[in-house]
Formats: sequence, C-alpha cells, structure tokens
Amino acid sequence: MGEDVRVPLFELIVGMSSVMDLVCPAVVNHHKQVAYISCTIAEKMGLPRELRDELVLAATLHDVGAFYLKDRLELLHFELDYPHEHAESGYLLLKQMEPLQKAAEIVRYHHVPWKNGEGIAFKGGAVPESSHIVHLADRVAVSINPQQCVLGQIPEICDRFRHFSGDLFKPDLVDVFLETASRESFWLDIVSPLLSTIMTRKIGIGTVPLHDLSGLSRVFARIIDFRSHFTATHSSGVAATSESISKLAGFSDAECRAMRIAGYLHDIGKLAIAAEILEKPARLADDEVKIMRSHTYHTYRALEPIEELHQITEWASYHHEHLDGTGYPFHLQSDDLSTGARIMAVADVFTAVTEDRPYRKSMSDHNALAVLVGMANDNKLDRDIVSIVTDYFGEINSIRETAERKAVGEHRHFLDQLASANG
Repeated sequence: MGEDVRVPLFELIVGMSSVMDLVCPAVVNHHKQVAYISCTIAEKMGLPRELRDELVLAATLHDVGAFYLKDRLELLHFELDYPHEHAESGYLLLKQMEPLQKAAEIVRYHHVPWKNGEGIAFKGGAVPESSHIVHLADRVAVSINPQQCVLGQIPEICDRFRHFSGDLFKPDLVDVFLETASRESFWLDIVSPLLSTIMTRKIGIGTVPLHDLSGLSRVFARIIDFRSHFTATHSSGVAATSESISKLAGFSDAECRAMRIAGYLHDIGKLAIAAEILEKPARLADDEVKIMRSHTYHTYRALEPIEELHQITEWASYHHEHLDGTGYPFHLQSDDLSTGARIMAVADVFTAVTEDRPYRKSMSDHNALAVLVGMANDNKLDRDIVSIVTDYFGEINSIRETAERKAVGEHRHFLDQLASANG
C-alpha cells in the first residue's frame, strides 16, 4: 500500500456513524439525516464551503459521545432537559485529531438551547452558530415519525419549530429551516433509503493522506474501546501487536503502518453491540455470542465503500476467520486469507489471551502460548505467524503492554476531563 494513497474523509466518517446508528434501531440514519439537514440549512444561509464542511463533519458525528443505548434513547425526546455529558465526551474524543478539531467544538455545544440569546455562550465558552444549526437539525430529525408518510408531517413539525423559536432555537435559523421546509424534496431526501448516496454527491469534503490516517484511526479506536472499561485498551493492543508481528514477518514500513491502522479499526463493528453485552462480567449466553459475532461483519460493511482502504478493510475485518473455514462471519478459508489477515487474526487472539477480559484475568505466558499453538495445530491460525510469536513472545508482549498502559492513561485522563467538565 503506497504512501501516496489518499482516503476520502467524509466516507470514513459516514462508515463510523452508520455503525453507531446500529446501536439503536430507532435512530438508524440519524447522523446522516442531521448532516443533510445541517448542510442544506448552511447552503441556504450562504455559509462558506470551509464552514459547511466542518459543520457536516460535526453533524455526522454529533452523538459520538453517547456510548450507551440508554443515552441514545433519551436523545429522542424533543423537550428533554438536555444532558450535556455526551456532547462533552464527544468533544474530548474528537478534538484529539487535527481534521476534527473544529468539528469537535461544534459537537461540544450542539445541545445548548438559544434561550432568547443566552445560548450565545455556555459555561464560559462561546457557542458557534454551527452548534445551533446542528441542534436544530438534530431536533428536526427526531421529530419525523418513520412509520408515517413524511410529507403529511410537515405542517405539525413546522408549527413545533415556530413555537420554540427564540426559546430552544435561534430565530433566524428557524426562518431558514421553514423556508427550506417548503420543498417536498428536502423531506423526501431525509427519509430516502438512498440518503448515503445523496450525501456523498452533495458533500465534497476532501481527502486525508494515508499516513495521517493512523492518528485518526487511533481516535476511532478510543471511541470504540472507551464504551467499556474492560475493552479500553484492546484496539491499542491489537494495533501494536499486529504492527510488531508484521515487522518481524518482513513487511515494508508502509505495510506495517497500514497494519497498525487496521488494528485500530478492526473492532469498529463493536459500536453496533449493546454495552450490556460488552460489559457483561461473565461468559456470554448463546444468543449474546451470536450478537457479538456480528461485529466483524459490521466492520467490513463500514469500511467496504472506501476503495482506497481495500487492503486495510480485509486485514481488519477477517480477524475472526480461520484457515479451515470455521471462523466468522464469512467462513473464508486459507486461500482467501492474505498474510496480513492472518497476522491480524493472530494479533487479536494474542491480545485477547494476554489482557484482562470481563469474565477472567489475563492468562500466563505459558497458557497464552498454548492457546495460540493449539489453534495453529487445529488449522485455525497460521503456523508460521504463530511461530514468530513463539520466538519473540517477550518482545511482542512488551510492546503490547506498553501500548495498553498508554491507552489506560489516556482513558483515565479522558474520564478525569469529563468529570471535571460535568462536575
């Protein structure tokens, strides 16, 4: 994979938001709907392209801080006394990556009501107008009943926003929304099953070079892992382990960096798994195992549309496939699995058996190696790659431990910042 590859940022963000929507069926397409409404209002206002792009990124990730199902359901209530914790946690996560820093500020304040002008600031910080646009767009989206024809709902929704103009929403934004709302196409686009295609054509946010994707994917790994204190270090461990093994296997520097990115992204699909399952302090029941097994499928589908990430997508998504075809979710066999995918599978098992899990402590070095060798002997994992791990176990494990200690520190710092902001 060449260093000159550039990845479309918006498509990557849409993939993330699509998986997040799966946490709660009631909000499927919610992020894309809010982004579409926000972008349409911004265009009507004549906002510069740069501001529109920042607004769209923020809208597409505005609920990234709402980790738990309960949080997502509460956000559907229109007149809720809005909690700001998820907005602050989203801000703390997104501000860590340069392409998302301005979007992070918008996310931070996207539930601040206008209150006849008081909403120009919140807790001593200036509230960007873009935050008020996302706030309005968010409430428009949750006002739509997906079980009814959207065109028949327009008068009631518009009346509601007239009523709350000046109180919850900035009046001039309400005026722009009401003007936009006169077009049936606006509403039909919002509920269209082709919304992703419509959004991609409507929004021309640029690309990021592959070498910058390492930092962005690390932020995504935190979003995935921070949902559960049990998994707060897992993606960092897999990223470090897979990169280490790939170096020992003779991969180029560019391929090793791509492997690290794949490690950070390999569990994106876990955003679709309820926190109650991720956090369960016991072995999962059969039905919960089936739900958990869907996460690699969701990882694949989230990344699949990005052609530039084809190789990384396979490395990330096939980490539970086995050489004998007994893995999941695609039941691929040895001929279908590249060396990178085989390395990722070994790295995931290695990390899982050497770290604490919700239902058990980490295994001893001897037992961890026994698991890996046993799976290689059963034709589940690649023998040659397991041999590399066997020969360099101490070195690889030290790299994993260092990466996970750093992740623990970052998680604690994140929680401290969140507690301070919401204290």
